[in-house]
Amino acid sequence: MLSISLGPLALPLAPVLLLLSGWGASWLASRLAGGERAAEAGNAVISALWLGLLAARLAHVALAADLYAATPLAVLDVRDGGWHAPTGALAGAAWLFWRGLRRPALRRSLGLGASAGALAWLAATHVLGVQQAPTLAALSSIRLTEPTGATATDLAQAARGRPVVVNLWASWCGPCRQEMPVLAAAQQREAAVGFVFVNQGESAAAVQAYLTDQDLALREVLLDAGSRLGPAVGSRGLPTTLFYDAGGRLVDAHFGVLNAVALESRLRVLRAGVRTAP
Repeated sequence: MLSISLGPLALPLAPVLLLLSGWGASWLASRLAGGERAAEAGNAVISALWLGLLAARLAHVALAADLYAATPLAVLDVRDGGWHAPTGALAGAAWLFWRGLRRPALRRSLGLGASAGALAWLAATHVLGVQQAPTLAALSSIRLTEPTGATATDLAQAARGRPVVVNLWASWCGPCRQEMPVLAAAQQREAAVGFVFVNQGESAAAVQAYLTDQDLALREVLLDAGSRLGPAVGSRGLPTTLFYDAGGRLVDAHFGVLNAVALESRLRVLRAGVRTAP
């Protein structure tokens, strides 16, 4: 599952689970510490969470420094999903270890609270299958049509045995319209990676009118008239972008707007898979 719906609002599931787990860890640490140390223990866990997120972001930016150098303000756009989780986990654990050294009375509450929060997050992501969308072959029952209506196909056929970026979109979706020029430009320049744009629930006339109005010369546009693909891959909102390797296995997934840096960093992974394939 990639996202959840709260009325008309759709949220990415992974950060929601992380924040809830962090809050739970803070609550447990404060309860275990008790008395006048309760607030200190709870705040220490929350500080570890924010410090970990900051470290994870900075590490990701450092690893993709050449991409962010061209558009420095993209560093602030955390919607791109750019985080280096191992660095974040290490930074948060180091902070709690240091707090435990400074305040021996808090060691037990910090250790148990943080451990329970980490286990809760791992369990929730496993049970809910965060970013575990089906393979392309598993989606073959969902029939898609070309805007002309002449040909029916499925995603595995559309991928044609190559790495592929599958974008779920609609013309009424503001974030979809925001990211579409970035995706269109990438499709024009990419030779090794395919792009398939699967419109959700709109008519061929509406899709063509939008593409003409925005002067977007997209190839491989398909229609999902019943909007079945989103629920099948665990996404309750738009835009959703899936990254599959040449074997049809999910490499990455993103819910929300993709900026140029976020897209390029994921394309590098797909290209690397092409180069290392036997």
